[in-house]
Amino acid sequence: MSADQDKAAVVHPRPDRVEVQPVPPIPDVTGQASDVASTNYSAYRTGLSNHRTGLSEHRTSLSEYRTDLSSHRTNLSTDRTEMSMRRTGMSFQRTRMSTDRTLMSIVRTSLSLIGFGFTIFQFFGKMVKTPGFELGANAPRNFGIALVALGMVLLTLGLWHHVVYMRVLRAERKSMVQAGLIHGESPYPVSPTLITAALLWLIGLFAVVSMTFNVAPFS
Repeated sequence: MSADQDKAAVVHPRPDRVEVQPVPPIPDVTGQASDVASTNYSAYRTGLSNHRTGLSEHRTSLSEYRTDLSSHRTNLSTDRTEMSMRRTGMSFQRTRMSTDRTLMSIVRTSLSLIGFGFTIFQFFGKMVKTPGFELGANAPRNFGIALVALGMVLLTLGLWHHVVYMRVLRAERKSMVQAGLIHGESPYPVSPTLITAALLWLIGLFAVVSMTFNVAPFS
């Protein structure tokens, strides 16, 4: 904590309660000489003035105490606002990581479909050449292509959803940073999962072309 925050965190103790002091009684100057009566009235006014001064000092102490409390509450409110801004900024990062995890699950499913489809094409494509094995010559290829294509369709939808959602999220984060509502100090890089998914989509495309036309690199 900085020196300014230490100073702001100090709250002066509440002033002690002032005992109720009776108001000086009005002097009875009946039958007194004018100079004596004047002296008595002057002493009475002095007592009233001292009484008012004591009350005024107490009110000043209470006012200073309330001012300190108000400043302390303001500092606490500022700290809470700062923490809220940082939590909101971190929530964007958590949302980004959650979106990455969703894309990763789609990549795993697509990879399973593409790998399984290519395996069926390779394995049963050799089995149909075995004498006595009853299976259509194009059945392994067609079924393998169908699985690979299904994996690519799923991956395409996952990539589209990820890109659209991340663009909206980035725009929202940028507008909130410019408005001073959140902090934007932490980096917000491109997802490596997105790059991996795009490369997997290209591999799937090459696999479909290779299986369909029996050409390299997967023939």
